[in-house]
Amino acid sequence: MNIAPNSYPRTRKRLMAAAASVAIAGAIGFGAVATGTVPVLAEAVRVEAPQVPSFADVVERVSPAVVSVRVKAKIESTADDGSDLPDAFGNLPDDPQLRRFFREFRGFGDQDGRDGMRRFGRRDRQPRPVAQGSGFFISEDGYLVTNNHVVGEGSSFTVVMHDGKELDAKLVGTDPRTDLAVLKVEGDGKFTYVDFADDSKVRVGDWVVAVGNPFGLGGTVTAGIVSARGRDIGAGPYDDFIQIDASVNRGNSGGPTFNLNGQVVGINTAIFSPSGGSVGIAFDIPASTAKQVVQDLMEDGTVQRGWLGVEIQPVTSEIAESLGLKSDKGALVSSAQDDGPGKKAGISAGDVITQVDGKDVASPKELARLIGAYPPGKPVDVTLWRDGKSETVKVDLGTLPSSDKQASADQQPSAPPKADTLADLGLTVTTSDDGKGLVVTDVDPDSDAADRGIQPGDIITSVNSTEVNGTDDVAKAMADAVKSGRKAVLMQITRDDSNRFVALPVAKG
Repeated sequence: MNIAPNSYPRTRKRLMAAAASVAIAGAIGFGAVATGTVPVLAEAVRVEAPQVPSFADVVERVSPAVVSVRVKAKIESTADDGSDLPDAFGNLPDDPQLRRFFREFRGFGDQDGRDGMRRFGRRDRQPRPVAQGSGFFISEDGYLVTNNHVVGEGSSFTVVMHDGKELDAKLVGTDPRTDLAVLKVEGDGKFTYVDFADDSKVRVGDWVVAVGNPFGLGGTVTAGIVSARGRDIGAGPYDDFIQIDASVNRGNSGGPTFNLNGQVVGINTAIFSPSGGSVGIAFDIPASTAKQVVQDLMEDGTVQRGWLGVEIQPVTSEIAESLGLKSDKGALVSSAQDDGPGKKAGISAGDVITQVDGKDVASPKELARLIGAYPPGKPVDVTLWRDGKSETVKVDLGTLPSSDKQASADQQPSAPPKADTLADLGLTVTTSDDGKGLVVTDVDPDSDAADRGIQPGDIITSVNSTEVNGTDDVAKAMADAVKSGRKAVLMQITRDDSNRFVALPVAKG
């Protein structure tokens, strides 16, 4: 076909338009587009979605075992007869409708307005919700786990099932030290429940799924990974939290975090949040901790823990060097309680506990968890580092007291004795009133002693496990440390009836 030069642009435009029509028709799935007399067939574009991990199967299996927990507290009932009206309203005419108007009007004047709205048109103040959280069944006969801080102040409990059904529950027991609690639901049939995982196999980076009741929105699922393990957030002596980045908010407390096998690896208990909402830092009670505590609570409603009866502190690198330890692992005994099983077995201040029944003790927290896992009366072998060598003593554990016992000491005022100086350490000291130890009266602010927290009023009772009654004793202990090739001495400090150890460098001496 011949195309005249002057008609080429128009013809080219028509051909391009036809081609565009075919492309568009193919993209949107038209069967054919007529271009002239020749039909052009096209098929709908289909893209095969890549295979990606999904949590749907896990969520489908575990969701029936996860519940919302509603907690109510008793509020003293008040008769709504106007007798509690202030004097300004007390002289109103004896007109029930008029008095009711002023009574209800006054209610809206409460601090946040909500209390008045609750009382509007009601004759008595009934039990009201004070908390809500999450929980999960761990047995087919209705035992479920939640947090102690969810149910601790409650008097009645309601469990809202996955399908919206509400059931009454009773409190079986709580353990404030680990923030765990167990409820029991009575009902016909069997409940869907979940198992605890072996959290020792949980690795940082593993996928996890949290299911719970954030802000009252039951059945909410979030996903993330394990961010860290062994977190100590200062919540208690048994801190060993799993950190996750799955979104956890208020109301998730007591809810489970699952691995991809549908097993509980942890229980949501705390979040770090400057804003009050999720910022991707949440903390779970490990399954290994929860499993033992929950079992004890199900048996008799309480948890009995072993007790060693010693005060402990971390072993720093300087303390380890001053004691001749090869590493800074272990728990340094700062004092042994007079009535405690540890002292009865021969454990004393200055000992470093390195093992319990052959299990290494990495830190004071680790020691607390190891001892707490044993029942009272259990005999255990405690390995100590003492006087530059290792030895083992057998201890019959006691029962952990419900509250810490406080020591007391009566001190009589007396004229202050003459001060002396430990120049190499930056300390000014005097002899204590009872002649046992040295009282710190001044601390050089530029000294190592000040950097390590020694303050006026502290009492130096020993240096390198040797009692000191004067500055000569301190000087001798420092000289002995230098001769032994050590760079620091270990001072036992008493403050407010509690002991701790501080390592001070002696290189300058």
